[in-house]
Amino acid sequence: MELWNTIPYPCKEIPALHYLAPTAPSVDAAVLIFPGGGYGGRCADKEGTVYAGLFNAVGMHAFVVDYRVAPHHFPAPLVDARRAVRWVRAHAAEYGIDPQKIAVMGSSAGGHLAALVSTYTAPIEGERTDEIDDLPFLPNAQILCYPVICSPDTGLAHVGSYRNLLGEDASIGAQRAVDPARLVTETTPAAFIWHTTRDGAVPAPNALQYAQALWAAKVPTELHLFPFGAHGLGISPDDPHVAQWTQLMMQWLKNIMKWI
Repeated sequence: MELWNTIPYPCKEIPALHYLAPTAPSVDAAVLIFPGGGYGGRCADKEGTVYAGLFNAVGMHAFVVDYRVAPHHFPAPLVDARRAVRWVRAHAAEYGIDPQKIAVMGSSAGGHLAALVSTYTAPIEGERTDEIDDLPFLPNAQILCYPVICSPDTGLAHVGSYRNLLGEDASIGAQRAVDPARLVTETTPAAFIWHTTRDGAVPAPNALQYAQALWAAKVPTELHLFPFGAHGLGISPDDPHVAQWTQLMMQWLKNIMKWI
């Protein structure tokens, strides 16, 4: 489904949602999935439709989001992410979804976008195009897999993701303005986060710093750090220890969020 009739920051790409229906008796919760790719590409199968299958198997509705990436810069990806949350809320009754049970999920740079739509609350010029944009854009939960978080001045950043998001010459101030760990408030939604400490592309302190900001704001947050594993594992089919994250996430959805 196309997200827009009139796209803010017009371009030839069409931001869209791809719906994957539950394969088990449905519940009234949904997840919007932002695949990774460094804000410059896509990992749609491993970090998109494969993830959707996990949720479909427990009855959740899943939407994989095709958001804009480089050469399109901020705020276009965030505008697309906000619109995706609003679009699902606007159509929630059609799918049997509770509009207060919408999670966002992302991996790597997609994790950055999921965290950013959960924390960046300032108005964005040009995004109010119709009545759907009058709906709230903050999700009700966030699920982050080896997320890009920290801005380059921290020495922990995935610099390529920030460069693709903001352009080559972005100031330190502009970079800090989209660092989700700096934007957390008490209204930030509950979080489930996992990372590996051997991630050579996005250091694990990205996840830790975000979790610490969430804890400081008293936002319910569950963090899992696995001792081994490279970046971009997805569901980790070849490492059963890291693969535990999927069941841990489902227990979080069941026992903490009470959605399944």
